[in-house]
Amino acid sequence: MLRTIGRRILLLIPTLLGLTVLLFFWVRALPGGPAVALLGEKATPEAVAEINRLYGFDRPLIEQYVTWLGRLLSGDFGSSIQTGRPVLEEFARRFPATIELSVLAMILAVGIGVPLGYWAARRSGRWGDHTAVALSLVGITIPVFFLAFILKYVFAVQLGWLPSDGRQNPRIDATHYTNFYVLDGVLTGEFDAAGDALLHLILPALALGTIPLAIIVRITRASVLEVQNADYVRTGMAKGISQQTLRSRFILRNAMLPVVTTIGLQTGLLISGAVLTETVFAFPGIGSFLARAIFTRDFPVLQGFILFIALLYALINLLVDVSYSLIDPRVRVQ
Repeated sequence: MLRTIGRRILLLIPTLLGLTVLLFFWVRALPGGPAVALLGEKATPEAVAEINRLYGFDRPLIEQYVTWLGRLLSGDFGSSIQTGRPVLEEFARRFPATIELSVLAMILAVGIGVPLGYWAARRSGRWGDHTAVALSLVGITIPVFFLAFILKYVFAVQLGWLPSDGRQNPRIDATHYTNFYVLDGVLTGEFDAAGDALLHLILPALALGTIPLAIIVRITRASVLEVQNADYVRTGMAKGISQQTLRSRFILRNAMLPVVTTIGLQTGLLISGAVLTETVFAFPGIGSFLARAIFTRDFPVLQGFILFIALLYALINLLVDVSYSLIDPRVRVQ
């Protein structure tokens, strides 16, 4: 197991190196540039040239890439052109918000999706199965930003049950050590702050978790249907094994491999969905900051954030592979 993990980590090195090449030249291929975004209507050729010279964008691309890669290997991701602060500092300020949002969205997706998919499979062909499949299809087809606007209008504007934007009520004087607002509120005993931060997470998490929820329902249903008709399940039934043991050890456990794969993939994709969700709810996380960096052509932010998201995605896939051996011992033997 440790040898496999080590081999996978070593394979990340050429993968990330290739990604730096694609990412660097893709960002430079975007129309416009930081100088035009900074200067706006005052973007005269002379002013643009001065900004490009100041940030080194007038040098050959190969030289720019080598310089950036050297800084990257030393842990320097550069500074944001818009704010002037280091990219790592911006990341440390905004990453906890996106993690809180993504974790709650995934808890909702897994906590509802797996039981609902299993329940639908056990009632295959009945009205409950048809209803679950129809609802999952609707969840997949609704765009994230559209659902976010609907949830915000209904539950925040019309009903007033939940806050419409931000991470916390600014009138609450909360202490933040880790920038994980819910965790900070619990650790410091400021449970009103933790509760308020959790309320601010509900609508964005619902919007962000809808598509993963719908996909997990469909994958769980299909996997359980396939497993419950397998020969070893029928053999277990013929031997008189209890229904509880059949469902937990024979059916659900063997059906979880494709479900775990889906959960891992959807967890990585939540970051991309967070761009739209955080923008709609004015949620100060990585997604909203990355969206603003795209419009302003903030090259250091785009390069640093996307590279880190790719690393996070690769680590999630590694955790999924490790979980295979915990669910199915045959994978460990292979």
